[in-house]
Amino acid sequence: MTTGADRSAAAAECLADFEQAAAAVLPPDVRDFVAGGSGDETTLAANRAAFDRTFLVPRVLRNVSQCTTAATLLGRPAAMPLAVAPVAYHRLVSPDGELATAQAAKAAGVPFTVSTLSNVPVEEITAIGGSVWFQLYWLHDADRALELARRAEDAGCEALMLTVDVPWMGRRLRDVRNRFTLPAEVRAVHLDADGTAHTRPTDASAVAVHTGRTFSPAMTWATVARLRERTRLPLVLKGILATEDALRAADCGADAIVVSNHGGRQLDGAVPSLDALAELAPALGGRCELLLDSGVRSGTDILRALALGAAGVLVGRPVIWALAAAGEAGVRRAFELLADELRTSMGLAGCADVGQARELRTIR
Repeated sequence: MTTGADRSAAAAECLADFEQAAAAVLPPDVRDFVAGGSGDETTLAANRAAFDRTFLVPRVLRNVSQCTTAATLLGRPAAMPLAVAPVAYHRLVSPDGELATAQAAKAAGVPFTVSTLSNVPVEEITAIGGSVWFQLYWLHDADRALELARRAEDAGCEALMLTVDVPWMGRRLRDVRNRFTLPAEVRAVHLDADGTAHTRPTDASAVAVHTGRTFSPAMTWATVARLRERTRLPLVLKGILATEDALRAADCGADAIVVSNHGGRQLDGAVPSLDALAELAPALGGRCELLLDSGVRSGTDILRALALGAAGVLVGRPVIWALAAAGEAGVRRAFELLADELRTSMGLAGCADVGQARELRTIR
C-alpha cells in the first residue's frame, strides 16, 4: 500500500525538495533549530559558497560503463563514500526518530552515526544491523563519558567519534530569540536528565543552557590520549579545521578526522570546511583518513570533496529534512538521490570509481 510519505518521498528530485517539504510541516522553532547557525550565520552561508566556487576538471575518453560509488570508510565497505552525521534529537521531526534514519542508512549501505544526544538508546540502533558509529561529547563527568564510550563499544558500534569543537554551544540567535525548548517527550536518553533542556528560559536557548551544564570545556589533547587508550575502536576526531590540529590528531593516534565547522553552528566566521580540507589534506599526506562535513547538498558536492582529498563525507541537515518530510521513506529517497547524483557526476567527470575521483583536479 502506498502511503502519503511514500508519495512525498517519490516526488523529491533533489535534497532541496525535502527542505521545502519539511518547512511546511515543522513548527517554526524546530525548523529554525535545524536550519540555523551561530551569530550572523556567516559561516553557514560560506559553507555552501565554498562548494559553489569549487569547479571540477573532468576527464574524457575513459570507460565509465561500469561506474561504481563503492567506497571504504574506516576500513569497512560502504555503498558510497558517505555516512550519516551525528545529529541530536531526531524525534523533534519524526516520532520514529533515529530508528527510521538508521533503517534507511542500513538499506543504503552507509554508516549511521549515533549522537550522544540521541532519542533512542545505542543498543536499539545497533540491533537494526548495518554499520553504526557513535559520536561522543566529552562531559563534565569524565567517567560518565568513558562509560558511554564503553557502552557504544559493547553495543557493537564500529567507530568512536569524539566531537572536539564544542567547549560550549555557539550563540545561535534563532534559538535564543525563540527561547527554544525541547518537548517533554524528546529526551537525550544517554544522559541523566535534569530537565534543563525542557525548561523554558527567560533569555536563552534551553538547549544551550543544557549544553553548558553537561559538556566539558576542559577537553584537551590529554583527553584524546586518554580516550585512545581506553577504546579499541577506530577513533575519529570531529571538528578540526587547522592543519596544525590535524597533524597533532594523527600524532595522537586518530584513525580519521572530520574536517568540520559543525555546519556553521559553532564559531561564526570560521573557515568553510571545504576550504580547510583543501589546505590540510596535502599537509597531512595520508597519515589518517579525512572526512568532510558542513554544506554537502548533492552528489556533485561529494565528488568535489573527494577531489580535494576526502575519503568521504558526512551528511546531516538533508537527512533530517528528509526524515521530517517523509519519515524513513524520505531518508531512503535522499540516499537514492545522492547515489544517483554521485554516479552521474563521476561518469561525466570520467571517473569509474572513487579512486579516480580523488585524482580529479579542481579550480577554485
